[in-house]
Order: sequence, then C-alpha cells, then structure tokens
Amino acid sequence: MAEPRVQPEADLSGKWASVTLLAVCEVLAMALWFSASAVLPALRLEYGLSDLQASLISSSVSAGFVAGTLTSAVLGLADRFDPRRFFMVSALNAAAANLSILWVDPASRAVPVLRFAVGACMAGVYPVEMKMASTWARADMGLLVGLLVGALTLGSASPHLIGALGGIDWRFTLAASSGLAALSSVLILLFRLGSNLGRPSSFRPSFALKVWRKKSLRLANLGYFGHMWELYAMWAWIGLFLNASFALRPGGGRAAFYAKLITFAVIGMGAIGSLLGGLFADRLGWTTLTMGAMALSGVCALSVGFLFGGNPWLVAALCLVWGLAVVADSAQFSASVKELSDPALIGTMVTVQTCAGFLLTMFTIHMIPPLTEALGWEYAFAFLAAGPFLGVLAMARLRGHPDAVKLAIGNR
Repeated sequence: MAEPRVQPEADLSGKWASVTLLAVCEVLAMALWFSASAVLPALRLEYGLSDLQASLISSSVSAGFVAGTLTSAVLGLADRFDPRRFFMVSALNAAAANLSILWVDPASRAVPVLRFAVGACMAGVYPVEMKMASTWARADMGLLVGLLVGALTLGSASPHLIGALGGIDWRFTLAASSGLAALSSVLILLFRLGSNLGRPSSFRPSFALKVWRKKSLRLANLGYFGHMWELYAMWAWIGLFLNASFALRPGGGRAAFYAKLITFAVIGMGAIGSLLGGLFADRLGWTTLTMGAMALSGVCALSVGFLFGGNPWLVAALCLVWGLAVVADSAQFSASVKELSDPALIGTMVTVQTCAGFLLTMFTIHMIPPLTEALGWEYAFAFLAAGPFLGVLAMARLRGHPDAVKLAIGNR
C-alpha cells in the first residue's frame, strides 16, 4: 500500500496545533483502558464478583494489548497503513467492544473476553500516536513523548471522574468512555503528519534475545520492568484502596464518591509527572531521573498502607505524590532502549520491551487481591515496592556502564 501523503512543511507553524490535537485524541481514547476497572467497586457490590473475576477484568486489557502489539509488529500494520486511519479503525473497534459489556452479564466470562478485545485494539492507538508524534520531532522527542505519556495518564484517570460525575450507575461510565473513544476516532482524521517520517524499523523475532545478551539493554529493561511491576497494579487497585479506607471514617457513606474523585486526581497527577519528567530528564540525566522517581514511588508504596483508614487528607496527599512519581520516568525507559539499540533493531527491541512489561503487569494486578485478603490493605501495596527498588539498582548499574554515554548525548 502506498505511503500516506504528507504535506510538505516549510516551517513548524502547524506543529503544536497538530501535537495538541494528538494529545486530546489520546486522552479521549485512553478512557477505555481503565473504564471497567473504575466501576469494579459497583460491580462487586451489585453482582458479588470474586477477586479472580475482578482481576481478570483488569488484567485482560494488558493481555489483549500484548497480543495486539505483537500482531501489529509482525504484520507491520503501523507502517503499511495511514496511521490516522489505523488509529480511527482501532479506536472505533475498541469502543464497540467496551460498549458491548452493557449487553452481557458482568459476572460472565464474556467481560474479560471483551476487555481483551479492547486491549488488542489499543495497540493501534497509543503506539501509533507515538509514531505520529515522531513525524514532528525536532530534537525535542523527549518533550513530545512526555506530553503523550501525560495524555495517556490523564485519559486513564478519566473514567474515575466520569464515574463520580455520573453517580453510582456503572453503565454510564462504560457508555461515556466508549463515546469519548469514538469521538477520538473522528478527530484524529484532522491531524496533519509532519515531514519527519523516517524509515520504519521492522520487527524481527529472531533478534528478540538480543534484549538480554547486551548488558546495557538488559539493565535498561530491568529498570523498565521494575517500573511496570508497580505502575498498572497501583492504577488498577488504588480506587478500591481509597474506597475501603474512606469507608472506615465517620460519615463514610460518601466514601465511593470521594474515592472516585481522589482516584482521578491520583492517576491524573501522572500527567504532571510525565511532563516534568520530559522537561527535566535531559537536564538531570536520564538514569538520575528514573532512579529518583522510582525511589520516591517505592517509598510511597511502602508507606501508604500505614495510613489506611486514617485521616483522609493525609491518605489523599500521599497517594497524590505516589501518582506523580509512579509514571514520571515512563518515557525515559522507552527512549533508553531506542538509544542503546542497533538502529536496525529498534522496532524489535521496543516491541519486546513493551510486551514483556505488560505481561508482567498481569501478574502484579492478580497479586494484589490475595495479598489484601491475607494481610489487609495495610500491607498489600508494600509488595509493589520491590519493583522500583530493584529498578533503581538496575539503572544505577546502567549509569556506570560505558554505553550510558549514548543516553541524552552523554547526560546519563
């Protein structure tokens, strides 16, 4: 198929209008990711979902995303089609799958299957948006990636705000999130591609093991896995944690409402963290930024349980700090793998990193409910701290590796 037509750009006058539109589309589309997780408290109350059922609803999106990413990489879909139309079709299909949950029994196996389909379609949204943003990059890819990770975070938080504004009816949250994603599929057609298309880097399964054979790449990926060990499990369960904590306080009848609002703020704080990480990573050094963010988020994971059931203002304040730190370093891990890889293998390296990271999130998402059952919310999140602390050690070793001079033009 012919390459998408790109309007020649003599200047960058349309750059930020296009990038802003892209970020808006990402916020709207990413509302799908946690739309089902956001309504889990209501579903558990109304249908008596088990811990396993609740975990499957949350983790099946990650499984679908892994399957979709691998399929897209093997078939080269993002490079064969106009990325705007690929995004449009993917977002529409994801919205349709998410909306279909309204017509099935929430306690049935159909819900995880539909959420798997949502995740598979999202492989045509977020990675493709990164490709579209790169067409406008002019020595500011770090800032652009930080902006898009911030948009991803804000979009992931939005179902909790929708739920708070829509009341206790979980159906409103699913319908509204699906509608926002459908809107993004229309708006994306207004996006103008920049002139910096570059040559696509294909996925080569036979070279996947190079991720582990090269020490600097191995360390960068271990840092990323430590980051992912914590991130999606925290995002998936922080709403239930806050709901349970607020319900223990006097006047806990409004716990669900306030928990939704604070959960939106906590996950949404990651948008600020992503932007700050993108702005300061090159100044502080990439390994310095990632180590600092992971150390702070790990301390929050260890500490938050001690405030469970305590003063809501203190609980909310610590969770807000956690929400900012937990994703502030996300963009630097992907960028590090790109900088440390052979240019011909970047597509393979990024695909392997992404798929392995999201597979890991499936384990940690399922880990929290049994830990909560056995130890209580006071200690369940503490086990997430192992990831960022091990990630700090990996990035510290990467900082001392000779290949680290390739990061941010030597600003390790």
